[in-house]
Amino acid sequence: MKVVFIGAGNVATRLSLEMQRVGFQIEQIYSHTEGSAALLAEQLGCSWATQVSHLIDDADLYIFSLKDAVLESVIRSVTPNKGLWVHTAGSMPLSVFEGHIERYGVLYPLQTFSKERPVNFNNIPFFLETSLDEDADFLKNIASALSGNVSFLTSEQRSRLHLAAVFVCNFANHMFALGSKIVKEYGIDPAVLLPLIDETTAKIHSMSPQQAQTGPAVRYDENVIERHLSLLADEHLKIIYQTISQSIYKESTHE
Repeated sequence: MKVVFIGAGNVATRLSLEMQRVGFQIEQIYSHTEGSAALLAEQLGCSWATQVSHLIDDADLYIFSLKDAVLESVIRSVTPNKGLWVHTAGSMPLSVFEGHIERYGVLYPLQTFSKERPVNFNNIPFFLETSLDEDADFLKNIASALSGNVSFLTSEQRSRLHLAAVFVCNFANHMFALGSKIVKEYGIDPAVLLPLIDETTAKIHSMSPQQAQTGPAVRYDENVIERHLSLLADEHLKIIYQTISQSIYKESTHE
């Protein structure tokens, strides 16, 4: 099976390398940035292009792994062919392909990816959607070669899942970044927070996030909260602290 990747960012890098590892033939990488295209193509041992007019037209699968803001415009700039076109975005609908190509779908891996960091694909949930029923098994077989956790979702379901993912991944990581910043200012190595971060995420494998919640905001301990607020000189951080504390209190289960 011939595969072309349109994009060379975090998702495209990890997904293309994994697909090659399990036996797929990556034929070409496209990116508007020459350095990114050439670097990933060198890792894969395939050709690369920086112009959509140079894309090969006889591949079986075209994977569009691009920023949401440019996804539709790039799709419309690629000449239609007989391959199956899919995107990897959580928040973009299946219909982004509509009216341009006959066979299209979604191959969405629910995970955070960085170019430099390999991940274990075996248990990454993949969520699929196709325009044609006859392509459903074709795409499922591709995803199943990568992961044992494959299912189908509608665009509406996937958009809500992506929203949840932003909360549990991007927002949570931002909290880690802010915590690191606070301790760094007082000469404390942020690494001391890692066991706490690890236990926080590990707990929710055996209990619900609501049950795992601890800290002063659960029962709104105003003495501690006010003391913490007085330590924050940055008004932006104060707003974040207050907003999150109020949300924790509202969502917590009280006996």
